Amino acid sequence: MIHFCPLASGSKGNATYVAYQQTRLLVDCGLSYKALTEKLAEIDVDPATLDAVLISHEHTDHIKGIDQLAKRHNLPVLCNADTARAIISSVKVRPTFKIFASGERFVYGDIEITPFTIQHDTLDPVMFTFMMGETKIGICTDLGMVTSLVRANLEGCHVLLLEANHDEEMVHACNRSMHYKQRVLSKQGHLSNRAAAALLKEIYHDKMERVYLGHLSGECNNPKVALGTVREVLQAHSISLELEIAHQDRVSSSLPINK
Repeated sequence: MIHFCPLASGSKGNATYVAYQQTRLLVDCGLSYKALTEKLAEIDVDPATLDAVLISHEHTDHIKGIDQLAKRHNLPVLCNADTARAIISSVKVRPTFKIFASGERFVYGDIEITPFTIQHDTLDPVMFTFMMGETKIGICTDLGMVTSLVRANLEGCHVLLLEANHDEEMVHACNRSMHYKQRVLSKQGHLSNRAAAALLKEIYHDKMERVYLGHLSGECNNPKVALGTVREVLQAHSISLELEIAHQDRVSSSLPINK
């Protein structure tokens, strides 16, 4: 069985549970150890049963709890070399690293993982797709733009966690600094609702089961706006797709796939 569940998604912390057969992975660990264990308990997962932690990039909302999790359970941390160096410089306890090369597919346990390069303001940021038998799952947040590489890697996904960070008009209207606005809207920032919708329109296929919209801004977006914008674009192209929100403050709906 495949088990996929966004535990938290947003600027206050990110973590996603991915499991297939005997392999259990945590993708990013931007929560405190206490918060992470509480969220895992909601889906009946003991952190001691995890096999590894997969890290996309070194921003705090993706690595906050990595040192305590790795220390308490002796978990290997899978990331690229630049991200490992950044983690070492920012945590108190040095984890045991297993280094992958960005863009090179590898197998960990029962899961085939592809880390693909994205545009974001870190050293070597990546996001991931996972092949579990015949099922393909993607996680793609924290990117300022959709490149041809991103599009190619996400084609064929049956389940996808995709960033829908902001509504552009809400960014321009908010009280945040110009620096904040320029960063969010830049090619190394975050993906807007409309950009997410445009990508989904391009990669949709009739076996796509569910899309989670994630990393929603607390100030410049909300679930109603994000879902409404994406649905409007998809409906204009006669696309019917199950959409969910990957929440910041609570565990999102879990997706067991019996394949």
